[in-house]
Amino acid sequence: MNPIIQMLKELNVSEEKINELFQALTENPLMAMAVIGQLGIPSEKLQEIMGIVMTQPNLIQEAVEELGLDFSKVEAAKEKLKEGL
Repeated sequence: MNPIIQMLKELNVSEEKINELFQALTENPLMAMAVIGQLGIPSEKLQEIMGIVMTQPNLIQEAVEELGLDFSKVEAAKEKLKEGL
């Protein structure tokens, strides 16, 4: 199991919310931040998850694929963000 998904499950985040988070990430990364805020993850655990993502960004792709989502949407969303900056 992907370590990000595993950590979220250990924090009692439901399968539905995990899917919602990664679906938001594939469609609109800014919206994903709002979803993260609603999960009620303690700040120290959120920092730990973000540290993992920063050092192993490939885990995002693995998690998206594990959940059966389309990773190409993540790449498209990243390009939109770059264009907007």
